[in-house]
Amino acid sequence: MEKLSDQPCLIARSLALVGDAWSMLIMRDAHAGLTRFDDFRKSLGIAPTILTRRLAALTEDGLLEKRRYLERPPRDEYVLTAAGQDFLPVLFAIGAWGRKHRGGGAEVTRFFDAETGTEIDPVTIDRATGAEIGTRPIRIDEPE
Repeated sequence: MEKLSDQPCLIARSLALVGDAWSMLIMRDAHAGLTRFDDFRKSLGIAPTILTRRLAALTEDGLLEKRRYLERPPRDEYVLTAAGQDFLPVLFAIGAWGRKHRGGGAEVTRFFDAETGTEIDPVTIDRATGAEIGTRPIRIDEPE
């Protein structure tokens, strides 16, 4: 994954940071309000060593910030940074794709707007044209 971080493609660079399932799920849980190691571990059923590595990487890459909430014994929590908060639409775009192509009619987790109570149905729009992404062909220009 480290080789991806030097690529000119921003998708590749971004995947170098959060391209594994555990990192994505940690970010999902952080957006749901989890901040503490034990809460992430309980929610995800993840091995402590893997969780430690993923939290350290997400902190080092600037998506989470580690904050001390207890001195004795020393305990830290992980809170979203601005970059981490900006990651939520990415998670919802992945979820929308999954609903369309991986839902399979089974019961699935649903996400609701906390203020209005309406279910979130994300759409990715190109700001310049207003067109929904995926409805028009794309062109990729590589740097010289």
